[in-house]
Amino acid sequence: MSRFAALILTMASLLLTDGEASGQPPLWVVHGRHTTIYMFGSVHILPPGLDWAPPRLLDALPKARELWFELPIDQSTDVAAANLIRTLGYLPPGDSLSKHLTAYEETRLRRVGARFGLAPETLDAMQPWWAEVTLSLKMDDVEGATASHGVEQQLQGFAPISARRRAFETPAAQIGFLAGASMADQIASLDETLREIEEDPGSYKRMLDGWMTGNIQELTTDALDPLRTASPALYQRLITDRNRRWAETIRNRLAGRGTMVVVVGMAHLIGPEGVPAQLRATGLAVEGP
Repeated sequence: MSRFAALILTMASLLLTDGEASGQPPLWVVHGRHTTIYMFGSVHILPPGLDWAPPRLLDALPKARELWFELPIDQSTDVAAANLIRTLGYLPPGDSLSKHLTAYEETRLRRVGARFGLAPETLDAMQPWWAEVTLSLKMDDVEGATASHGVEQQLQGFAPISARRRAFETPAAQIGFLAGASMADQIASLDETLREIEEDPGSYKRMLDGWMTGNIQELTTDALDPLRTASPALYQRLITDRNRRWAETIRNRLAGRGTMVVVVGMAHLIGPEGVPAQLRATGLAVEGP
């Protein structure tokens, strides 16, 4: 789940039908009778200075009538998310995260928290999902990655003002996917993130390199497999079910006109559960890996 915010199956090479080669983040394209939809897999939090945008995506953006994100990219979304976290991100009075952890899990949580300057009582007050997100964001800070340099924020500036901004979900829905998971699933995902931080500090760089070079296998290994192994139920909740809903929305938009650009986390576009695969399963021809 640590790459949920960042969040993100199996092909070793990429081919676009127009001859675009591997070596850049992948792009998928599906055509309706009067519309063309481009689907790009985002890394939400990035370090500055990366030349990541495929030329074909940059060519499509000025023509876009609609630009779709997972969430609205605006201040009201930030405010709503902050309010929801205050309500759903913390345990009720009298409860503590340590009460739900084994002695080993608690020791590792305190050790990783101390590494980032987080007091034990700060983490102990959090629901597991919010503790995990907090630690993941601290790790991203170490890598020099920020949301302001992420794909969504940058594409906001590339797209014309006339392009209507749309979103698949609301802050309440997206936070609800995390907060509504069982305590056991939240802890399993938290434990995987703690393991990754301590034992595999190079995972973010590998994932980023896999994204920049269009290496689907690397993305699968670093962005999807850990969550699917740690908690199949949470994987279903965060990846498979949402992909199915988004694919249905995109399929319905094919009845419209003009150009549409979809930008969602890379994890939602790769593999047999990904949005392109689900569109193909309905008989649509989708360009891309």
